[in-house]
Amino acid sequence: MDERVAWTGEPDGLERLWTPHRMTYISGEDRPEGGYEKPAGCPFCLAPGRPEAETLVVARGELVFAVLNLYPYNPGHLLICPYRHVADYTDLTERETVEVAAFTRTAMRVVRASSSPHGFNLGMNQGSVAGAGIAAHLHQHVVPRWGGDANFMPVVGRTKVLPQLLYDTRDLLAKNWPA
Repeated sequence: MDERVAWTGEPDGLERLWTPHRMTYISGEDRPEGGYEKPAGCPFCLAPGRPEAETLVVARGELVFAVLNLYPYNPGHLLICPYRHVADYTDLTERETVEVAAFTRTAMRVVRASSSPHGFNLGMNQGSVAGAGIAAHLHQHVVPRWGGDANFMPVVGRTKVLPQLLYDTRDLLAKNWPA
């Protein structure tokens, strides 16, 4: 008997695309001790203060910033985050709400100019039960979409194929973000 069968079970004729680097995200291994609830462990609180070469921040405003999603659904998947560590949309100030909306609009324009998507998904997951990976710090998703981008890989293989490195995407979007 082939010793590989003992490790993987009976052969089923399917090819596998292994993405072990995603296990850190899936298992939560990269979460800080105590979680994301406190600003000291929250990546959205830490990102704006890090050196440009170490961050995926694309643009900074007075009250909010745009950062690439470290685990994107598609290339150019941006998150619009308030600097303030706040969990719920209803807890934003009026000025924060306006700047989140303005940055979302600008993000869509910049992504359109950079990569010509056919559409967008916009949204906020409020609370972990609603799918928020970091529920303690509000963030608006701006996800570019292309016809046919939802192919068999995420459905069957639970794997997303991304054609561009995150830092290359960040540089492209930052270059196109208005000053």
